[in-house]
Amino acid sequence: MCNPATEMLVSACIGFLRAFSPFDRMDDGALRFLAESVRLVHYPQNAQILTGEMGVARTLYILHRGKVRVGSGSAAGYVSRASHTLIPGQCFSIEALMAQRPSFDTYLARDEVFCFELPADAFLALTEKSTVFNLFCTQHIAGLLSQSQQQLQQQVVQRAGEQKTMNSPLSTVVRREPVSVLPETPIRQVVELMADRHIGSMAVVDSERRPVGIFTLSDVLKRIVLPGVSLEQPIAVVMSPTPRTLPLAANAHDAALAMALHGIRHVLAVDEGGGLRGVVSEGDLFKLQGAGLRQIRHAIDAASSAEALLHAREDVRQLALTMLGEGVGAQEITQFISTLNDAVARRVLDLNLERHDLYGIDWAWLSFGSEGRDEQTFTTDQDNGIVYICTDIMDREQTQLRFLEFARDVNEDLDKCGFPLCKGNIMASNPDLCLTLEEWEERFAQWVRMPEPQALLNATIFFDFRPLYGRFNLAHRMRLALLRQTQSSPLFLRMLAQNALSVAPPLGRIRDFVTDADPEHPGTIDLKKYGVRLFTDAARVFALARQVEATNTVSRLKRGGALLNMSGEEISASVDAFNFIQFLRLRHQHFEQEQGRAGDNLIRPDELNEVERRILIESFRQARKLQARLRLDYQL
Repeated sequence: MCNPATEMLVSACIGFLRAFSPFDRMDDGALRFLAESVRLVHYPQNAQILTGEMGVARTLYILHRGKVRVGSGSAAGYVSRASHTLIPGQCFSIEALMAQRPSFDTYLARDEVFCFELPADAFLALTEKSTVFNLFCTQHIAGLLSQSQQQLQQQVVQRAGEQKTMNSPLSTVVRREPVSVLPETPIRQVVELMADRHIGSMAVVDSERRPVGIFTLSDVLKRIVLPGVSLEQPIAVVMSPTPRTLPLAANAHDAALAMALHGIRHVLAVDEGGGLRGVVSEGDLFKLQGAGLRQIRHAIDAASSAEALLHAREDVRQLALTMLGEGVGAQEITQFISTLNDAVARRVLDLNLERHDLYGIDWAWLSFGSEGRDEQTFTTDQDNGIVYICTDIMDREQTQLRFLEFARDVNEDLDKCGFPLCKGNIMASNPDLCLTLEEWEERFAQWVRMPEPQALLNATIFFDFRPLYGRFNLAHRMRLALLRQTQSSPLFLRMLAQNALSVAPPLGRIRDFVTDADPEHPGTIDLKKYGVRLFTDAARVFALARQVEATNTVSRLKRGGALLNMSGEEISASVDAFNFIQFLRLRHQHFEQEQGRAGDNLIRPDELNEVERRILIESFRQARKLQARLRLDYQL
């Protein structure tokens, strides 16, 4: 039986807590457990209650009396934020407790302070006993996520403002090396060159590459066709002499003004010696003001070459950056990038079908990996294949050769468009990935029947497929066959779950993060290998185990998680964590490419600000929870 004095203290604690959220919504049993587990501690004025130097947080603090000033932990060197004050009823150290790390903030007693203190083990027990308290802690973390997204947006907006604008120098506006001819070049040769290079204007230069004239497509009709000028005449006869030039240091505004004043559509950019360095068109200036989705899609659909599609890809990247700055979520941006990349790939396929006869054959172009999941970022290579139907009257070997020749040209054109050839040869031009429907189904069945390491690796790539072009029903039949096979093979699912657990979240016991020991990239974390993969691997198991046809990670988490009876809060937390890591990847890749580098997934936690570090830690913790679910479900 409880001591009367102790019962009085417990009742007084309960009475105090019931006046504040979330304790006012907790059931009697959980609230009594909390009241019986805390102790009341006194701190004199200016005392340090909690700092990062005190080590891993071991206590939840609930302020009972007095005020506590919160500031950044200066000793850790984190980015400072404005200090604020806590009043009775408020809690602190939730994030540090959940992440099992030191506090990023310093908590000082502004006056005489009394706190109810709950030990870490009792805190964790309370999160399990009370869904209200658990949700309160989760929403507390979600609030930090919102702060972090706002800071990320501000950074991207600032960087976007530094990108190409009408204040940009012409040196950054010029898109490619100029094509030019000498004045004595025959008109026929100039027109053929313009058609071959898909350009609308031709600069005419002297022997020292100084501009002396310009010729445009609009000149063809009025200066050649109607007057009946011979195509063997030199271009000097029909060019516009003394073209408008501006130095490379001039900006886009200067070029626009020159065009408006003189009624022209092109300005030639020259170096200090007067030599031609580039042609700036009216269209180039329009692009600086931000090409919209409709314009980009129109440019893709109208493109007649891989080179033209490369420019459209650059516009996709710029528009995606604008979306980052406007606060659009990572999931929407990656799907946007994937959708427009799909349009580029389909246009490449259309252009190549004009040169390859595949008439009468049922086939489909497949995308694998991140493209198959609709999760492409700024840095992506090719992962594709072909499925086709080979009837009894068709020669299997000859049919495959036709597809391989077609695929080889498509892969090369995609490379020209900015999709690098896959180093692992996961491309349709690989005979192992250009297969009949029956061969694909048998290959999937073999991997499921014999889940060896290579088979499991193949599953993580090729089971995330979707059709991009052709007969989509072939891919649907592949999907149904795959789900039938996995449903009847619990051993495969168990091995796939075990494979998903082979990489752990990079969370340290002493330090916040475990960074890469690679001497070439010290102090970094690969957000693809140790971040995104943790979620995609778990979501794949959920989907295959519950017959979910979706390949997108967020869709798999939502649908598969619901079928596995995961709570809505748990699913939302996993989705938010996954999207936050994707957001960091997008921002990092963009900044890398700004510096002329290829763009990777290696971030340095020490370079993140305070809020970003907090959310990244919580995101990794969500990945750890998903892995714990796999361990429980498959007894691993």
